[in-house]
Amino acid sequence: MIRLTLQSDDLRDIPENADGGHFKLFLPDAGQTKADFKAQLEKGPRPTTRTYTVRYARPNLGEIDVDFVAHGDEGPASAWAEAATDQSFCGFAGPGQPKLTEFRSDWYLIAADMSALPVASAGLEAMPMDAKGVAVFEITSPEDRQDIAAPPGIEQHWLIQSDPHVPSTAQCDLLRDMPWADGRVQTLIAGETGAVRDLRMLARGERGVDRKDCYASGYWRIGLREDEHQKVKREETDADERKLARVGA
Repeated sequence: MIRLTLQSDDLRDIPENADGGHFKLFLPDAGQTKADFKAQLEKGPRPTTRTYTVRYARPNLGEIDVDFVAHGDEGPASAWAEAATDQSFCGFAGPGQPKLTEFRSDWYLIAADMSALPVASAGLEAMPMDAKGVAVFEITSPEDRQDIAAPPGIEQHWLIQSDPHVPSTAQCDLLRDMPWADGRVQTLIAGETGAVRDLRMLARGERGVDRKDCYASGYWRIGLREDEHQKVKREETDADERKLARVGA
């Protein structure tokens, strides 16, 4: 992965607790000047836009850290991050709220692939130190493993899936075979939409996690651009909720 620090006086206005909040990243065209990019932001058309997560926020310095999955020129954000220098520029809108802001449960389930490592890591680092649960990460190689300042009661599992473009059930298989603790459960599940759907149905449909305690969001879909994915994601989420409603979950 690639970690970039973005700096702007405008970032001094973001909340102190923005770690884990999503934001919109607006990308300039190749060779575009900063003046032309600013004019485009004001007048349109909307630049190439991708959704990312604040890994660390330092409003007092006007800085945020952002982690990008490094996959060369396959995507515009990865290509921009690979080529970034201290003279590079982009646009920013946000951030939204972190995904876990209340810690009210007996046990926590965190599941993420590479695209969701920032949000999962931020959620783990925000937890009270006596929190208990399990975190399952799917990464492409052992070198992708990261040190996360998680509570000691969170059991971490790092699974290797060398090709993220091949559908995987590894996270769901591990969690289905694992005993879950009694009591209230909260989840933070994110990553490739196919895997996230399986995990949502496991948590809600099989394990009875309450809807309000189950955050499960597809961040991308194999073979689809972000705009295409968002449309499919809404349709599939609606279908899943109808199915869960029929079984009383």
